[in-house]
Amino acid sequence: MLAGASLWGPLKELWETVEGAVWRKQAESVHLLDLQLKKHKPHFLKLFQNPPKSSEQREKVRKASSEGIAIQGQQGSRLLPEQLLSEAFILSDLFDLAELAALELLLAGEHQQPHFPGLTRGLVAVLLYWDGKRCVANSLRTLIQSRHGKTFTLDLSGELVSLTTRFTDELMAEGLTKRILMLVSDISVTGEFERLQKERGLGNEKHRKEVGDLIKECRQSLAECLFAWTCQSPLSKDDTLALIGHLETVTPEADGSLDSVNLALVMALLYCLDVSFLEQATEDREDLLQALPLLTERDYVSAVHTRLVEGQSWKLPGLQALVRLTWALSLRALSQLPHGSALVEYTEADEALADQALLGGVFLFVTEGILGCEGFTQEEFYTRRLHTLITDFLALMPMKVKQLRNRADEDARLVHMALQMGSEPPASLRKDLEHLMMLIGEFYSKDPFNLELALDFWCPSESLQHTSLMGSYMSVAIQRPPHKQVVLSKFVRQMGDMLPPTLYIPYLRMLKGLANGPQCSHYCFSLLKTNGPPHGENLQGAVSGSPVSWEHFFHSLMLYHENLRRDVPSTHTSQYRHAPIRGITQRELDGLTSFLQLLTTIITWSENARLALCEHPQWTPVVVMLGLLQCSVPPVLKGDVLHTLAAFAKSPEIAASLWQSLEYTQILQTVRAPGQRQVAGLEVELNEIESGCEEYPMTRAFCQLISSLVESALPVNLGAGTRAPGFQPYLSFLRDAVFLCFPTRAYRRPAEKWEVADAVLEVFHKLLRDYEPQPADFLPESVEVGGETVASHKPPGYSLMFHLLNDSPTLALCLSLLQEGVRQLDTYAPFPGKKHLESAVLHCLCLLDLALQKQALFMDLLRESQASLLVSPLEQLLQGVSSHTRKADHMTNIARYLYHSSTNPEAAFQSAKILRRIARYPNIQSRLVGDFTHDQGVSEKLMAGFVECLDNEEAEEGLEKIEGEDVDRSVPRIRHETQVHILNLLITSLELPSPNLALYLLGYEIKKPVSSTNLQDPGVLGCPRSCLHAILSLLQRGSERRSGPEITQEAPHLAELCYQVIYQLCACSETSGPTMRYLRTSQDFLFSHLQHLPFVASGNEIASLSQMSWLMKTAAIELRLTSLNRQRSHTQRLLNLLLNDQPHTQHTADSEFGMEEDSKSVSGFLHFDTVSKVRRKLLSVLDAINFSQEVPELLQLDFFERAQIEQVITNCEHVNEQGHTVSNVKLLHRVLVAEVNALQGMAAIGQRPLLMEEVNSILQQVVERNRVRRSLSAKRHALQSWRSVVETILTACPADLIPPDQRQLIIRDLLLDLHDKVLAEDTAVELMPVVAGAVFTLTAHLSQSVLSEQQQGAGLEGGFASIANSALHLILRKLLDFILCTGGGFQRLRAHLYGSLLYYLQIAQKPEEPDTLQSGGSSMWSRLMAPEDGYSQLQRESLAIIDSYGTTLMEVVCRDACDGHEIGRMLALAVLDRILSIDRQSQWLLFVCNSGYLRVLVESLRQDDGALQTLLCPQPPLLKPLYIYESKMALLTRVAKSSQGAVELLRCGLVAQLVECQVFHMLPESDSHRVFGQRERSSFIPSPLERYRQILLPTLRLLQVILTSTSTHHQQGAAQVLQWLIVHADTIQTILRGQDMSVGALQELSLLTGIINKTALPGTLEMGDINSTALLEFQGHVGRFQRQCLSLLGRLAGTERVRLLKQAEESISPGDPADRREELEVAMQQICANIMEYCQTLLLQSSSEAQFSICLFSPTAIEPAARDPTRTDLSVPSAPYARVPSLGLVLYLLKSSAADFFRYHHSHRQSLSKLDSLEQLSPEELKELCQAIVTGAGVVEKLPSVQRSQLAKRRLVQLINNRAKLMALCSYIIETCLFVLWRHLEYYLLYCTPTDPKDSLLPGYKATAGGRGLGLAQVSQQDLEQLQGDVANSFGEPVQRKLLEVESVYSKGRSRYTFIQALTRRIRGLVRQTKT
Repeated sequence: MLAGASLWGPLKELWETVEGAVWRKQAESVHLLDLQLKKHKPHFLKLFQNPPKSSEQREKVRKASSEGIAIQGQQGSRLLPEQLLSEAFILSDLFDLAELAALELLLAGEHQQPHFPGLTRGLVAVLLYWDGKRCVANSLRTLIQSRHGKTFTLDLSGELVSLTTRFTDELMAEGLTKRILMLVSDISVTGEFERLQKERGLGNEKHRKEVGDLIKECRQSLAECLFAWTCQSPLSKDDTLALIGHLETVTPEADGSLDSVNLALVMALLYCLDVSFLEQATEDREDLLQALPLLTERDYVSAVHTRLVEGQSWKLPGLQALVRLTWALSLRALSQLPHGSALVEYTEADEALADQALLGGVFLFVTEGILGCEGFTQEEFYTRRLHTLITDFLALMPMKVKQLRNRADEDARLVHMALQMGSEPPASLRKDLEHLMMLIGEFYSKDPFNLELALDFWCPSESLQHTSLMGSYMSVAIQRPPHKQVVLSKFVRQMGDMLPPTLYIPYLRMLKGLANGPQCSHYCFSLLKTNGPPHGENLQGAVSGSPVSWEHFFHSLMLYHENLRRDVPSTHTSQYRHAPIRGITQRELDGLTSFLQLLTTIITWSENARLALCEHPQWTPVVVMLGLLQCSVPPVLKGDVLHTLAAFAKSPEIAASLWQSLEYTQILQTVRAPGQRQVAGLEVELNEIESGCEEYPMTRAFCQLISSLVESALPVNLGAGTRAPGFQPYLSFLRDAVFLCFPTRAYRRPAEKWEVADAVLEVFHKLLRDYEPQPADFLPESVEVGGETVASHKPPGYSLMFHLLNDSPTLALCLSLLQEGVRQLDTYAPFPGKKHLESAVLHCLCLLDLALQKQALFMDLLRESQASLLVSPLEQLLQGVSSHTRKADHMTNIARYLYHSSTNPEAAFQSAKILRRIARYPNIQSRLVGDFTHDQGVSEKLMAGFVECLDNEEAEEGLEKIEGEDVDRSVPRIRHETQVHILNLLITSLELPSPNLALYLLGYEIKKPVSSTNLQDPGVLGCPRSCLHAILSLLQRGSERRSGPEITQEAPHLAELCYQVIYQLCACSETSGPTMRYLRTSQDFLFSHLQHLPFVASGNEIASLSQMSWLMKTAAIELRLTSLNRQRSHTQRLLNLLLNDQPHTQHTADSEFGMEEDSKSVSGFLHFDTVSKVRRKLLSVLDAINFSQEVPELLQLDFFERAQIEQVITNCEHVNEQGHTVSNVKLLHRVLVAEVNALQGMAAIGQRPLLMEEVNSILQQVVERNRVRRSLSAKRHALQSWRSVVETILTACPADLIPPDQRQLIIRDLLLDLHDKVLAEDTAVELMPVVAGAVFTLTAHLSQSVLSEQQQGAGLEGGFASIANSALHLILRKLLDFILCTGGGFQRLRAHLYGSLLYYLQIAQKPEEPDTLQSGGSSMWSRLMAPEDGYSQLQRESLAIIDSYGTTLMEVVCRDACDGHEIGRMLALAVLDRILSIDRQSQWLLFVCNSGYLRVLVESLRQDDGALQTLLCPQPPLLKPLYIYESKMALLTRVAKSSQGAVELLRCGLVAQLVECQVFHMLPESDSHRVFGQRERSSFIPSPLERYRQILLPTLRLLQVILTSTSTHHQQGAAQVLQWLIVHADTIQTILRGQDMSVGALQELSLLTGIINKTALPGTLEMGDINSTALLEFQGHVGRFQRQCLSLLGRLAGTERVRLLKQAEESISPGDPADRREELEVAMQQICANIMEYCQTLLLQSSSEAQFSICLFSPTAIEPAARDPTRTDLSVPSAPYARVPSLGLVLYLLKSSAADFFRYHHSHRQSLSKLDSLEQLSPEELKELCQAIVTGAGVVEKLPSVQRSQLAKRRLVQLINNRAKLMALCSYIIETCLFVLWRHLEYYLLYCTPTDPKDSLLPGYKATAGGRGLGLAQVSQQDLEQLQGDVANSFGEPVQRKLLEVESVYSKGRSRYTFIQALTRRIRGLVRQTKT
């Protein structure tokens, strides 16, 4: 059993195939069609026959509730509820169809229910039943139409035509005609409705209408099948007779016309009997002749002839007459053919048949019965056939026509005599000719297909002498017209000669029909002109001309006017009450009306005629007609006169003068005469005469006239001089007397009510449409009229705006009209005036839309003018309460028009437009949601309306239109724009807070939190079909086929908006969850769409790019979310799709294929096999973005000034909804045209066409510019989306989904492709920044990937990593090319590229290796001869590539480093730094030094000084200067690392610059108020002290590096640095004295002591050329530095060491990384090492021999910790200067360093063993190691295991190297301590002469270079003995052993040997010996 119902689903598919093949001409459709036709042939053979009932099926269905039933496409059998089965039986009985088929229909109805909100499954099943029938009928009709034949062709392939012809021939042979005729007779809407009604098979009005429409369409299509057949090929004899037999029984409708089904059958018969096609000499004429049974089958002719001549009379005699006439004409035509001679016996009878037809009143029947049928004008070939019939009669039976004329003349005489005698005319008069003329007039007056068939009645030759009027018709080639045309034109002319009065009106009506069309009207105008008298005759004799001529008409008109005007008494009302003396008789009135209608037709079509008639000096039609309007004539005639004037007003030249005439004649009284009691003119006619008669022809015509005038011209100074000038009186009349009163007036013809409303609203619409608010409108102005001052009128648009922006009667009536409209439409019943009501509603909607559009400007201007008017925004007024319903339902009413979009597309379009305008206001959105959802029924209807508009299948996107250009839009185009407005409404609403309209329309929760929504397929859990479902079904259509979603090709702009809505739903945090879930699970949306990327819509590149942009942005979100939620298979599948470069085996989108694909890892997608690679999806998307952009060339202007035009264009720019800056073309057009119009003088008039041409070219140019901007914007957007997908894949997706080797190859491909595209010649610069950003990300990831691969030790042999070196070189070259191609500008862009370059260079940077202290094993030689490793090779090759670019690259980088954007400068400095570090040849260094860039950088330090000083205030403005300064110092430090660079820096005066910097003096107070200087973690900005350190430390480092590098010129550098120290001595001494022992402070001290130990030396002073006073001062400073360093040593190495360590550790906050503590230890040890080295240097510099050396430590060996507190003289001095530190301190330091050394050594060994057995570490240990690097709670747990072990390895290497460094420092301290100890002991114990003990209490030892004698005098013998003893005790065996162990442990692994052993030996010797 089919779930899709065999009576509906397959038939729907059949229709789609047929339509696709025949109408859409889809490729590969012939094959599909062939399959479908074979499958469905039984349906066509047994047309509309249902499968029969059977007892076994009934039984099977009955058991379905207990045993279940199998359904195709579903597993197992399904139990169905009893209710469903009983409904199935009802349906089966109702349509007499098989029970299973009925059950299928019901199930299909249940499935389709969401598409039909409000209907039950049974009602839907009824619709589906008839829809299936309709599909069969339509398919059959289309197949027959596609046949090859005699009347038309559809331009289809021969293969398709032969297929359909063969198929339909088979059907015809099986008796199709009789089957169709039987069905047409049997099926009737009323009969079917009665059956359905009995079984409750009809639902609400809409359902009834839909079922009725389907049944009607079925009948119509069946009838049209026969019509289409006979158009192309004849029917057989039996079929023809059957058709005639059917027509014999036809009865007319109530109004005498045929219904459209019977009309089709009549036309089928007429075509069947048609031979006129043989006149056309086509190439297949012979074949057609052979196929024509009229010629080839004698018995066919005889049968038809007999039936028509001798058959009984038909139910509709007129129809019989028509068929007889047709047959007669066919016989006549046959008799003229050579083959016709054989049929003489029949062809003779044509005359008799024609007479019978005329007796049957054939022409009257055609007019009433056929032209009266509304279906007649909808088919072009009906019109053509009837045209042939009429013209054949006139051409083939001229004698008959002559007979008719003679009879008419005779009848006219009889009538005339009867009138003379005063008796009644005879009753038996025949009016055949009159009817013929009426028929011609009626038939040609409508021309819906613009065929202008009436041209056959006009012979071109006759008007050639009037070439002046011919105008554009001269192109008609002058040749002999065909015989038929000559005959017809003769008929027109002859009928007008000697015209009897009875035929006068019919003849005019005929001419009116024949004048319908641009060319026909011209011929008719000429005819009436030539009919007049020759030019010489005087006016009095004018009547001698033909009565049908302009002369006669206008002369009569003037006479009427003359006569009637005399009757006009005073302007008193009596004239309207009493009948005039000389009136117009009814016949005259009819004649005048006919003439005016003919005149109106001619001048409507022909502008030449308008101007010629208007400018005629004698006729003056406009004046005469305006005169007639003032006379007492019936309103109908006045209406006709006004219509004619309206036609004249189409020409702007006439309109301007017509306005003045209108004002002058006071047709509508605009000026009151003094003392006049009552108004006169039109208003009285309306209120008294028309209202009395309850008919309003005049008012309607007046509205039309004003509408026409307003469109042509609206003079500002109308009525100036007699009243306040302007349009206001007319507007007031239209508004107050016509519009506001129309609902309350009485109407004899109900339809007229809506006609009046429509006419007046049309005027309002035009006025408001053309109104642009101007500042002048809001200023009070007054004018002088007749000596008094009155307020001037505002423009009409202003007045309308004012009324619409207030709660005025006008607005109220508009809104109630909208309500009435929707109420009437909801009935779905026809009613009189429906068309006009719909039009009036449309005008109302347009008025509201225009008011919403213009209100912002209007209200702004009103506010600025400070006028005392009050207006309210329209969107608020629309929230008001309706006076009828007492509810606030205006907005709901407007929205309800969307529900009627199928019948009223325009109203739905305007409604969507209004809703979209209102959606911009957030406060109104929530109220709208409330209004829309307040009533459940209304809510469902509104939702259904929106969905129906989006679902509409007829919508078609036209070509891209120029912005603001209003073209006459077709219905499909309007439907498309409605969809666009709805989608834009959703997009706008989604940006506003919830609840908003979009959430309601897309089916999200409004009452609960949005994120709790659970989206379902429509119908599941009662979920209605929402706009989201509609959007998805629009997008999904065709997505399963290879060609991809159809909408992307057919409606690119719509597709773009659909994708945007989806993206917004996924991007918004509230809707993201439910949407992504639904798209992933129910729709598999992203996968199925991404596989069709890239979209390429020919001719609409912009929309295609936008579609891809939104889709890719959505994909990026999906990748991110699935990665976060660990939905690996989803992520994997998308990655495969985007990155795979292996060809697919087959193209599928089936679920089976999807799952097995998921299980593979991406690693499977890059086997290096021989299979040819396919382009990765990501790369093909990039290919689709064209980086070049054609830019329109500059304007070539002859008249306008270019600069001014450019300025005007710029002024007209605005930002459109998409955020693009574009020029407003409409506004520009207005400005330019106003400029052209402002030109004065004759020259300007002559030049006007040229000027307008230039204006046009400017507008074209601006449109092109707009397009270019939009195109660039779309490309940028697409690139950004592409970039976001790439970045998401690389950063957010789990790293293990793409193995590192694939990752590198993917990045390589992306990078190379990006560069290739961006480096092309014509790349648009606007796209470069996005590309640069992408390059940066890609390079960063490439670098990371290579490094992580290296860390895992997976480097491939030969290459550096998975990516070959050659690829890396290529990437580098392209990167450098990109940097250079950006030229001088684009510094921000280059910042990205510098970042990329840094990442690239990082690849070749050797990672940190653990210092195992074992390197001593290999000799120096073996290390020099070792092969080059991968890092250095890559580095060398990279440098070679960089050098190959020479100085151009250097120039760019250096220039960026010195100037420009901050980030750019920092990165350029970093690049320089990096290159200098690898540049072994010093090429770059030379360039930087020689080109002066280094000097610029050095000198810029002074400029930075000011900015840096501002940084030290508590709240700094910006930290930018600090970062730049740090980068600069880093570079200078890099330069200083080579001796050449350091010397160059000194030469550039670096130190001098630093000396002058004031910022170093600004040491902030230490943060004493915080506990131990602990930092608050809250602020990102460091504290002032930290900022100061960030400034000071780089300088100290730089100075230290300079001192180290300039060892050869050491003294010169040292002297300069010492000068810096001395200049900033205060600061430095404060730091040295400081109590703050945080890490920062210790680092500061370690650097400072390092500098002091190299500069604050006596030797340095002697180098500088300093005068003696300065020298003294300098010596003082140096001495102070020495003392402070020693006292610092006392603090750091003495007893306070433990306390300081504790304090420093407390300054490390818990959030800091673990290496802070290590930094702290290093800093402490470094300070001790520096100071000890300083001591050593001082000792060595003072003298090379101990006996002349200075003493720095006192001869006391008691260690600080072991001192006796009772001995005050030796206790630790509290003041830093009080005493000199003792040798005990050195001993203490020695021991503690040795202890530290072993502690560090143990830790070092432990870490090394951990590193060796990294895999064996427990998870806890790993976690602990990782947490030292990664801070933050729970971060480590989330890391993948690979990353975790990498981090642990990094941390271990860090620890090992730190310990190695600490061991080196300890070893060095031990060495220096031993040396200092030895030097002092040697002096004290060997050379020192002790003094008397009593002097030992003298203040302190002076340890200056010159005053050593004083120190010696104060060392007592006792001190020395004590010293020797203490040293011996302290420096005992254990200590010595320990020291020797240090040496053996440390030196064993180094190439360097220490002096520990030697020094230990010497000290031991000194202590042991006794002093001699």
